[in-house]
Amino acid sequence: MLSLLRLKPGHLKLLLRIAETGKLQLAADQMAISQPAASRILAEVEADIGAPLFERLPRGMTPTEVGRSVLRRMGMILTEFEGLEQELGMIQSGRSGRVRIGAVTGPAVGYAVPAIGHIRQQAPFIDVTIHVAPSAELVRGLEDRQFDFIIARLPPGYDAADLEVNPARTERVVLLVNDRHPLVGQPACALSDLRQYEWVMQERGAPIRQAVEHMVRVAGMALPERVSNSSSLLVALTMLAAGNAITPQAQEVADLLGADGIGARLAVLDIAQDISVEPYFIIRHRHHATTPAVMRVYQRVLEIL
Repeated sequence: MLSLLRLKPGHLKLLLRIAETGKLQLAADQMAISQPAASRILAEVEADIGAPLFERLPRGMTPTEVGRSVLRRMGMILTEFEGLEQELGMIQSGRSGRVRIGAVTGPAVGYAVPAIGHIRQQAPFIDVTIHVAPSAELVRGLEDRQFDFIIARLPPGYDAADLEVNPARTERVVLLVNDRHPLVGQPACALSDLRQYEWVMQERGAPIRQAVEHMVRVAGMALPERVSNSSSLLVALTMLAAGNAITPQAQEVADLLGADGIGARLAVLDIAQDISVEPYFIIRHRHHATTPAVMRVYQRVLEIL
């Protein structure tokens, strides 16, 4: 006896074809099976239910009251089966699925976002999350499986034996101000010219802030006296708009804010010294399970870099 719990999608399709055509032979032909095989499947299902699903009439087969109830439910089940089959196909091909990326600000803007934009042209149903945070937090998140991969720097002395680490780029830092700032347009501004203004810098210990502080110390000068501490780009932009503050930001962030349509009235100061931050990496855990969607985005980020 056939259990309803073991009904296959093919059995459901056969019953629906019988209801649509009213002919067992025609339904069997459409399913590419023999009439005896179709008759046996129908008999097993009816025996399991304990009632006939179809009346056998001279003009064909028509569903009984029980049959109409069963067919209605089976139609819903078959629709779910077909939807599941399509969904699984999209996941297995990398056209759907969840991707969780962790990144420091510059690479998030410069590489993660463009990679996602490209992937969505072929895979519009990928569900992507980008979490922007300091490198130490991102590395912990990767270990805890909060991210599928990260774009970050490794903490000093970190044991990366379990990580796949791909070199990326050195991060260039620029000094952003509003476009009405007194130093805009002046060539090769000296550090001494910058100290008199308020600064909005990332939290202490952040790589960009460390790079700026190193540049100032190498020049034998004291750090700016008026510094507001915030890693929030929104806070920095608000303070720039309100006055003559200076904020160090990744080149990728400055490029985005200067793009057409962003609407930020900003300028990059011309300074005598270059500011750069140690390289960041594209990192994933060797032993964490991955999906085609994750690998699709991961590979695209590597291509962009």
